[in-house]
Amino acid sequence: RFHSGNFLAKELGISRTSIWKHVSGLSGLGIPIDAVSGRGYRLVRSLELLDETLIRPALTHDVIEATGAFYIHDRIDSTNRFLSSLPAGPGLKGAICLAESQTAGKGRGGRRWISPFGNNVYMSLAWQYPDGPACVSGLSLAVGVAAVRALVAMGITDLGLKWPNDILWHGKKLGGILIELWGEAQGPCTIVVGLGLNYAMSAAEGAAIEQEWVDLDTINNRSKPGRNRLVASLINEILPAVANFDQSGLMPFLSEWRALDCMHGKTVDLHLAGHEISGIVSGISDEGLIQLYTSDRELRSFASGEVSFHPRRG
Repeated sequence: RFHSGNFLAKELGISRTSIWKHVSGLSGLGIPIDAVSGRGYRLVRSLELLDETLIRPALTHDVIEATGAFYIHDRIDSTNRFLSSLPAGPGLKGAICLAESQTAGKGRGGRRWISPFGNNVYMSLAWQYPDGPACVSGLSLAVGVAAVRALVAMGITDLGLKWPNDILWHGKKLGGILIELWGEAQGPCTIVVGLGLNYAMSAAEGAAIEQEWVDLDTINNRSKPGRNRLVASLINEILPAVANFDQSGLMPFLSEWRALDCMHGKTVDLHLAGHEISGIVSGISDEGLIQLYTSDRELRSFASGEVSFHPRRG
């Protein structure tokens, strides 16, 4: 609704000049505001800020027990980077970081993750394992399944997964996962799981994204969940998947991941360091490796790389 400058100044106990400056500051954050002479100011679209007091009560008992420190930032360079900068130790296990915006959010391959204020979900979770990095092979696939479970619980359907870390809706990117880890080869190791999810983003805000994308506002505008409720659902699914992964591995998630596989049977290019391999996707192995039938009809498995798909090639 519109509120006049006089009304806002009286409510907040500041001058109208200060109101104008604050509104300008909000516009500088990328929050669109209508300013109409004689009517005042209003938000162009509703804005639900993240609130720990709304998120925590929606978490399950087991998840609350496993959750560590909880951080919510108005603006930060990167939620992954924030958790990675904290000292290793028991206090880092289960720590969660959320942000309204990121100035240096990053996706796979060092790409910039577009992070407008208050529109999307930017979340990172830290965990520590007693063993080395080998114990978390395939973790990004398990996190992808967990994220889809959370979205389905919120009424979002027709989702898919693209190896190794993209969440898609009808072939368009809805979200992405970035896992970073460090530690000794034989353990222990620390991981930070980052998740970016498009909640409500304008065409102008998403113009710099290099691939087709979609947001929940487009998918399910009238009944999409609130951001706090959505974050709680994501934590309820992702944290247990991460916490138990060194014991359970990928196996509990394999059948679901394969059912959600958007690339199966498609001709793709797999970009590796310095070269490219084309082939038809045969799915993933039990270890989470992507499997391709290459031009020589050989079935080959790959642990890393970036997949690009060309619809014209089938």
